Amino acid sequence: MKKSVLAIAAVAAAATCAFGMTACNKDDTIYVDTNAYFAPFEYYDADLNITGVDIEIMNKVGEKLGKKVVFENTDFDVIIDNVSSGKKYDCGAAGITITDERMEKVDFSNPYFTSVQYAIFPASETVTSYQDGSVNYVLWSALAGKKIGYQRDTTGDIYVNLEIEGEEGYTGQLQNATGTTGTGYDSAQLAVDAINANQMDVVVVDKLPAEYIVKNNNGYKCYALYYPASADATATKDFPTEEQYAICVTKGNKELLDAINAVLDELGEEGINALVSKHLGL
Repeated sequence: MKKSVLAIAAVAAAATCAFGMTACNKDDTIYVDTNAYFAPFEYYDADLNITGVDIEIMNKVGEKLGKKVVFENTDFDVIIDNVSSGKKYDCGAAGITITDERMEKVDFSNPYFTSVQYAIFPASETVTSYQDGSVNYVLWSALAGKKIGYQRDTTGDIYVNLEIEGEEGYTGQLQNATGTTGTGYDSAQLAVDAINANQMDVVVVDKLPAEYIVKNNNGYKCYALYYPASADATATKDFPTEEQYAICVTKGNKELLDAINAVLDELGEEGINALVSKHLGL
């Protein structure tokens, strides 16, 4: 989830609305669909205001365009369709991973963060882990026979079900593991709460949300999830479940897309990392 943008004249905006190319807000407001349970990218602060990395990015976009920015919390699994319809929301900012399927429905900004899937375990559980530089990781085989929780319609959902069910030409790492199940929740935190209630054994979610949950909930630990280089591979030369975040906009809304990309350019990697550190409390 990078170019100067001129405000579109009122006449041009009216013409755009007439042709239905983009969501049209007569009050010069950018409506942002988000899911405020994905810290540090979006979450509720102590005053119950939505804040986070994506929120700060979009507020900078509002400043650039001279528009008010309104954030609304919805279920993550409806954000792409909400933005695609263009009826209410102009864009979606929720740590959204770029996928081919999503690109058919919305336009994406330039990517601004690279993540990897993590597995959250109870701190008391013995887990075979490996080292890749400074990263502690486990292989998918560490999840065999477990009840796996994830947030619905996220890449965690995609990865877990691919590993359990497989697909044509690919045998999932967990496909033949007796007792392995996957269950979707409205948020990763609810999935982790299910571990505490003895309903789940492990939760799969993106790196920073996993680290945030472990930091703010006692009794858990997390590891990066890696794939083995081959079916009989050891811990050598494995590769991670990498993905890239971007902000999605209604197709055809070039003004907003260009402004988002301009802000991301201005922030750069250093600026994004500073926002991440700020909202992780580092």
